[in-house]
Amino acid sequence: MGIYGDKNIVITGGSSGMGFAMAKRLSDGGARVMITGRSQETLDAARQQLGTDTIAVQGDVAALDDLDDLAEQVKGELGAIDALFVNAGIAPLTPLDSTTEEAYDELFATNTKGAYFTVQKLAPLLNTGAGVVFTTSVASVTGMLDTSGYAASKAALRSMVRSFSRELLPNGIRVNAVSPGPIDTGVLEKGMSAEDAEQFKAERVADNPMRRFGKPDEVARAASFLAFDATYTTGAELPVDGGVTQL
Repeated sequence: MGIYGDKNIVITGGSSGMGFAMAKRLSDGGARVMITGRSQETLDAARQQLGTDTIAVQGDVAALDDLDDLAEQVKGELGAIDALFVNAGIAPLTPLDSTTEEAYDELFATNTKGAYFTVQKLAPLLNTGAGVVFTTSVASVTGMLDTSGYAASKAALRSMVRSFSRELLPNGIRVNAVSPGPIDTGVLEKGMSAEDAEQFKAERVADNPMRRFGKPDEVARAASFLAFDATYTTGAELPVDGGVTQL
């Protein structure tokens, strides 16, 4: 039995990127993991890599009916959970002069409303001593170009971490956040041309004290620490950013 052998875990947005890295680390450690995502194809591919013990649930965190269904599946498959990773989100560029109302609404529905109601629906299923870990972003504190809407959606999560920490503390539940900086998840290459992605990466590396992008597993390690090992920590945000917001 691994270090997480007796743990039941839910990870929203767990089929790719940092969420998948969290699922991989915890699954490899013996945990029973449930991941969510919007694409069934991506979920199937993730489950194939993670193993048949992983439960993959298709759904959109922005849709409350889907979150109700998720809560029912958690009850049926896991019963109760020891950690909840509130990770699902989207990261479009949001320049002030060109962001549409539709893009703004989708961004906040997914990143902010989705996170809020994920916790609301699943908090009753958290065991005493459980940890909730949000994925925020350094964008919320650095004033990065063309990220005003995205950064605001993540800054709202930082506020939720504090408020939810106070509300859930009587139940013995801790709430914290990881704040990733530049992490090499492959998403840049999907949303930009190869040339633009290379230029963007070079700019971020030049600005970073560690002179590199982080790896998804480095975020996963920090998140698992907050969920299980940081037993005297709540309401905190842990930067995983190569020092870019600290130095």
